[in-house]
Amino acid sequence: MDSDRDPTTLAPEELRGYLEQADPKDIQAFCESGHTAALAEALSALEADQAWEALKRVPPTPRAEIFCRLDESLQVDITEKLSRGDLARLLSDMPADDRVDLLRRLPEEESERVLPAMAQAEREDVRRLSSYAEGTAGSIMTSEYVTLRPELTAEEAIARLRREAPNKETIYHAYILGEDRRLVGVISLKDLIVARASERVGDLMHREVIRARATDDQEAAARMLQRYDLLALPVVDEREAIVGIITHDDAIDVITQENTEDFEKLMAITGAHETGHYLRTPAWVHFRNRVGWVVSLAVVGLLSGTIIQRYESSLERLLILALFMPMLADTGGNTGSQAATVVVRALALGQVKARDIFRVLFKEAGVALMLCGILGLTSFGRVMLLSRAEQVPEEFTLWMVGLTIAVALSLQVVSATLLGALLPMLAARLKLDPALVASPALTTAVDITGLLIYFNTARVMLGL
Repeated sequence: MDSDRDPTTLAPEELRGYLEQADPKDIQAFCESGHTAALAEALSALEADQAWEALKRVPPTPRAEIFCRLDESLQVDITEKLSRGDLARLLSDMPADDRVDLLRRLPEEESERVLPAMAQAEREDVRRLSSYAEGTAGSIMTSEYVTLRPELTAEEAIARLRREAPNKETIYHAYILGEDRRLVGVISLKDLIVARASERVGDLMHREVIRARATDDQEAAARMLQRYDLLALPVVDEREAIVGIITHDDAIDVITQENTEDFEKLMAITGAHETGHYLRTPAWVHFRNRVGWVVSLAVVGLLSGTIIQRYESSLERLLILALFMPMLADTGGNTGSQAATVVVRALALGQVKARDIFRVLFKEAGVALMLCGILGLTSFGRVMLLSRAEQVPEEFTLWMVGLTIAVALSLQVVSATLLGALLPMLAARLKLDPALVASPALTTAVDITGLLIYFNTARVMLGL
């Protein structure tokens, strides 16, 4: 094997070759040659039995870390290949929150089968963390954190951190507890190191602690870590007693998952919105997640054909109008989608609320007016410079047709922009997901309103 291999890039084809040759030395050397994240990426391209065959060559602690980085579907497939004892050992080596996440994905009978094989303390921890509802801060927190008492000295606190570090997910911050495990402060490892050995933790700690409640939404908790640049966020119950912490890596996973969900909803994709491996997801699942909205919007889109059919005589009299229908539809779709995207993002980040609907519409109206000025002039110039007078019947003039198209396009830009801003804001007010009404649904609405604007503008200005 190449000893100068880049530890951040591992080729799954190479590992698959070693597995087919059944050479344990090469398999082990490959698994030890890269970063755990790179190895997890390489393993994700393999079948479950091949992935486990490689993982068996890795020591328990890095094995659990690599396993936690695998796609969720592959994790479940691997557990189906393991004996009860192997699965229990793997679970015991995993961080508490990842352990609970895996057990939630397993069939209930499989979870009940493996729990008795785990240590009692781990079983109780699993049951406690599993009691929190999916999507809450409690469901993504870990119990592997360090607590201190305020009466300890800095020297005693460092000694305790040194003893507990091997069993904790993070020790960079320790949480100070008062009576009944109430959270009264937080202290960083740096503060303890630079303090005098005799100073009390209670005198060094920060009393204003940013925290989340176990029942808070997981995305809101993850955004708190992002907003305040925290490595970990303590989670408390209704009595202000600490029950766990959310680490930055779990917050990144939540934000990634939420962004995936928003992005897929923007494209009218339904389903679980998990950040799974594209190639490992069956084609049937992709079809099922897409077909509902696509068919529904196609049916609604038939209205566009009905509108065109109604104005068929107008198009026969002035065929040049048909040439600019694609430009009208594309421009309306683009401006509407832009408005919807920025509003959905602002709602997701908490920059605007449902009550700000009129402020948002006022701002987008200003943007729309500036856009329609430029786009209207562009379309008018396109008609005057690139169209021929013979394309226009004698009862009309080219400049009048150009002006009509420019006015219709300007009205479409304003309408589409306001629709793009309005629909997500109305969804938020109705407690719906704003992303659901963006993009495809919006595009269909913009197409229909755009055709109505186009033909009615032509009817009024040209007397069609």
